[in-house]
Amino acid sequence: MSRYIGPWSKVDRRFGAVLSNRKSAGKVLSRRNFPPGQHGRVKGRKRKLTEFGLRLMEKQKLKFLYGGLREKQFRRYFEEASKAKGNTGQVLLQLLERRLDNVVYRLGMAVTRRQARQMIAHGHILVNGKKVDIPSYRVQVGDIIELKPASRDVPQFIENIQSIDPRSIPPWLELDKENFRGKVIDLPKEVELEVPVNVQYVIEFYSRV
Repeated sequence: MSRYIGPWSKVDRRFGAVLSNRKSAGKVLSRRNFPPGQHGRVKGRKRKLTEFGLRLMEKQKLKFLYGGLREKQFRRYFEEASKAKGNTGQVLLQLLERRLDNVVYRLGMAVTRRQARQMIAHGHILVNGKKVDIPSYRVQVGDIIELKPASRDVPQFIENIQSIDPRSIPPWLELDKENFRGKVIDLPKEVELEVPVNVQYVIEFYSRV
């Protein structure tokens, strides 16, 4: 399955949660708090999801939350997590958090993970002084992530990093706003997601298919 390229407002409305990371999405949901499509406004009891449907829904939520990853790629993360020591759900989230596009987003250099992916693909991001244009690149402790010097005058990037609240930076990352730079000081441990996701359901989904 390819990566989702449609309108993200429909994704937010479909799941009833802000998975797009857009600040304006909450207002859209409050105005249009029903699923997209021809029958989205139909009143009455919602169709009850099956056990499979519930688990599929949580899996899709997590995929879209991290920017709409491809199914094949997302499944590889699960398979790696299931073979690792420790809680499979926690390991899965840690692997997703260590993606370079997620780190650029967490540091406030981008306002959404999709914007972070685009910045990386266009060569705006350096890791340890070298250009990395692979959004799925996995960061390590000690890595320095920064905007390349030629990109530090871009108004959008300046606005992004200046508006970030330092308190929102996760404890495993360190931000140097003045130099458009961040550092990985630890591995992610307790991951706090922007929206509630039942990660155990995600694990059960892949364990059954």
